[in-house]
Amino acid sequence: MSIWWSLHLRREAASVPLARRLLLGTMETAGVDPDISYDLSVALSEACANAVEHGGGQEPGGASGAYRVTAYLDGEMCRIEVSDSGPGFPVRPGGPCGYTTPLATQGAESGRGLCLIEQLADHVHFHNGPERGAVVSFDKILKWREDAPLMAG
Repeated sequence: MSIWWSLHLRREAASVPLARRLLLGTMETAGVDPDISYDLSVALSEACANAVEHGGGQEPGGASGAYRVTAYLDGEMCRIEVSDSGPGFPVRPGGPCGYTTPLATQGAESGRGLCLIEQLADHVHFHNGPERGAVVSFDKILKWREDAPLMAG
């Protein structure tokens, strides 16, 4: 069984828990193991928070802009993509968490989200969009509860 959904959200802090709750509800309904669901929901929250904070300037009329979240549960894999229209990622050796130049220093209040996503997901890809903006995509192999109604297989 495959499930996918896509959200177009305003770049406002209130959108982050909305996306997280939708993902958690989808995974609970499908029967995904709660630990896997939790890891993916934290990674999604970090990607959304990054889009809210860095995802672009104001739109005409003072609106805060928007970003997109897409989630796919397909067989044994969940893939999530968060894209915005901001300036994109700076080029760093080793990716945004560049092992030669970490984004966050010990005790910093921000800058750890992308590195956290790398720790929680199985595969992560950070890149800039075709015209502008950042795209964070990550996936994780799913584990299912024994009573999972939509268990793959």
